[in-house]
Amino acid sequence: MGPTVTPGAAIKEGELEKRSENLFQLWRKKRCTLTAESLLFASGDGRGGRHKELSFDSVWKLECVERKGTRVYFTIVTTDRREIDFRCEDGTAWNAAITMALVEFKNERAVRELQSRKPARRWRAWAS
Repeated sequence: MGPTVTPGAAIKEGELEKRSENLFQLWRKKRCTLTAESLLFASGDGRGGRHKELSFDSVWKLECVERKGTRVYFTIVTTDRREIDFRCEDGTAWNAAITMALVEFKNERAVRELQSRKPARRWRAWAS
């Protein structure tokens, strides 16, 4: 397991491009922050405008990683099967960072769920 990250603390910050969901499907630059729980993104330089959060609770997987020229393309699939396409410059490793954060998030959640279902252990002193 990797180092523990404080909830809300940035694991990675930088620029990603997100494909719009409209008819023209244009690529738009987003200022992004990856945390242990989500991917936050804002239009352009991140100042002003709308900010969105893609919580890992709603992410099923990251797939379709493909390199074309100097860019890496990947798709985040949500639990309701919506696909969100991103691209970044090769070498920035956004896809790997998101994948690792998502795996750690899901592992921690699974451990918490298992612990909540386990009955409390009762220790008793054994006579020698």
